[in-house]
Amino acid sequence: MLLFDGHGDIWTDITVERADKGKKNVFRERHYPKFLKGGVTGGVFVIWIDPPYDETDTKGRSLQIVKCINEELEESKDIMLNVRNYEDFAKAEESGRLAIVTGMEGASQIGDDLDLLNFYHDEVGVRDIMLTWNEMNPLATSWTQDPERGLTEVGKKAVRRMYDLGINIDVSHLNDKSFWDVMRAAQGPVIASHSNARALCPLTRNLSDEMIKEIAKTGGLIGMNSIRQLVSEDKSKQTLDGVLDHFEHMVNIAGIEHIGLGFDFDDYLDGDTLEAFIFDGIESPSVTDLANESEACNFLKGMKARGYSDSDIELVAYKNFYRVFKEVWK
Repeated sequence: MLLFDGHGDIWTDITVERADKGKKNVFRERHYPKFLKGGVTGGVFVIWIDPPYDETDTKGRSLQIVKCINEELEESKDIMLNVRNYEDFAKAEESGRLAIVTGMEGASQIGDDLDLLNFYHDEVGVRDIMLTWNEMNPLATSWTQDPERGLTEVGKKAVRRMYDLGINIDVSHLNDKSFWDVMRAAQGPVIASHSNARALCPLTRNLSDEMIKEIAKTGGLIGMNSIRQLVSEDKSKQTLDGVLDHFEHMVNIAGIEHIGLGFDFDDYLDGDTLEAFIFDGIESPSVTDLANESEACNFLKGMKARGYSDSDIELVAYKNFYRVFKEVWK
C-alpha cells in the first residue's frame, strides 16, 4: 500500500546539512532508510524558513533552499521523483521512486510580490502553500500573532492567484480570522496539511469542529499531526493512540474521505530549531510510537486495530491527498 505524508520539513533540513555543513546525498543517508522502514512512498517536503533566517533574510534563505533542492534531486533521481502534475504519481510508483511534492510553509519570502507565486510554481514546482508559518506577514496572520488581523487585501489576491495557478491552499498555522478569510475566498478544496482537533487539545493551532466541517465542505482534507503539543496537554495521551483519537473525532465530523496524514516529523532537526519543540525534558517532538517516518506505518496498523477496512485505510494513507491534488492542480 502507498503511504503519503502530507507535511515534512525535509527540504529545509537538507539545506542545513548541504549549505551550512557541506554535506551531500543528505536524503539518501539521513532520511531514506526511515522512509523504507516505515513504508512511506511519498510526501510533501516544504520550503520552511528556519530560525534565524525567518527574521533576517527570508528571500535569501528561500533561494538557498531552492538551490539545495535542485542539487539533492539530481543526486537522488534514482530514489525520488519531483512531482509537478498528477500523472507523476503513477510514474513514481511504476519506477519504485518516492513521490515528492514541494510545498511552502509560510510565504514571508513572497512579500507583496504575487508574481513570485508564479516563479515558485513554474520554476521550483511548488504545489502547496501555507500563507504563514508562525509569523505575521504581508499576506496573512499566524495563530501566534494578532487575533484581530486576518488576510490582507494582497493575501486575498494571493489566494485567487494560487487557485489560478493550481496550488493547494493550506490553512495550517493560520489564526482564526485568517482561516475564515481564506474560506470566504476559497474557490475549491482547502487543506490543513498538519493540524489536529481543538476539541481534544485546545491549542488554537488546532482546528475547531466548525473549521473541520468547513474544510470538508470544500472537498479538502486535514492531515493528522504527530507533534506532542498538538495531541494533548496530558503527557499520558501524547501517544499514537492519542493521535488516533483525534483522527476518529475528525472522521465523525467530516467523514473519512476528508482525512489524511501530515505527521510533521522533526526528529532530524537540531540546535535552536529543535529546541522550539522540546518541552518538559522530552526529547522527541512527536508522540510515542509515532516518532519519525520509520514508525509511520504504525498509524495504519492502529486504524486496522480499531476496525477500519482496507479501503478506508487506503483513503487515509494516500487516496484522499491524491484526489485533492488531481482536482486542484492545473
